[in-house]
Amino acid sequence: MTVAQTTAAQPAQSTEDTGPSFEDLARRVDEAVQAVAALEDPARRVADELKVAVEGIHRAGLVTIVRRMRAHPAARELLFELVDDPVIRLLFSVHGIIRPDPMTEANRVLVEVRPQLQSHGGDVQLVRIEEGVAYVRLEGACNGCSMSSVTLRNLVEQALVTGVASITSVQVLPTEPSPTLIPLESLRIGTDPAAEGWVEALPAAEVPAGALRAVELTAPGGKQAEVIVVNVENRLTAYVNECAHEGLPLDNAVIDTANGTLTCPWHGFCYDATSGECLSAPGAQLEQLPLRVDDGHVWVRVGR
Repeated sequence: MTVAQTTAAQPAQSTEDTGPSFEDLARRVDEAVQAVAALEDPARRVADELKVAVEGIHRAGLVTIVRRMRAHPAARELLFELVDDPVIRLLFSVHGIIRPDPMTEANRVLVEVRPQLQSHGGDVQLVRIEEGVAYVRLEGACNGCSMSSVTLRNLVEQALVTGVASITSVQVLPTEPSPTLIPLESLRIGTDPAAEGWVEALPAAEVPAGALRAVELTAPGGKQAEVIVVNVENRLTAYVNECAHEGLPLDNAVIDTANGTLTCPWHGFCYDATSGECLSAPGAQLEQLPLRVDDGHVWVRVGR
């Protein structure tokens, strides 16, 4: 019996009988691919050639259908509706008839590298793609950290540029921290600074841009404080010298002026250098102290 005779002999199917589900078909494909991979070389080469030949026939038929439908005004509208169907879109994408939008392609690529990012305590968020540039944010324990951002950036950039034809470069966006606000009155130095808890810390010239200095201060009342003074783009900020993670000192913290971050040298916790907000663990915060520069000297308020 020929294929045509076999087809004609089949009873008409109900319109409600849609056949195997897409998930069932996809499972069968996966199982077949695994079975082919387990074959000996000669048999696997034959199976691979059969797969390529069948896919070539399918693609040629689909291309013809798409061309005919695009050429007919009424059919063109139906074609656009069909492309919106996830299964049809996937089928067209597999055969190279349409390309997924760059955001879909990029997110698919990032799924593959995400386990490596997460193994470093980090993650990545794709924000947008404009004119071939993918804008991303690094998240988690590696967000903006100078000790690991280069490695993570290279990993993400290589994956996106290699995996998505329309992406030519990657731009890492900084996290937008919530600044710590200090009351204006706490910055004023009166006629008796000591009575108000202000202590002269060091000359401002000793904290050049992109550096930090650790100092031990003692208020007139005997209160002592270990403080770090940080300079990012000539903006000075003072913090209690304790990482919000385990309270370890930040004397040797790494400043990344490009990202405006301060990274703890012990466990890599990363902070916004000008606000003290922890970028690795949202909600954590360095304790910021009021700071004032007067006549070239840095004053820090450590208590009353």
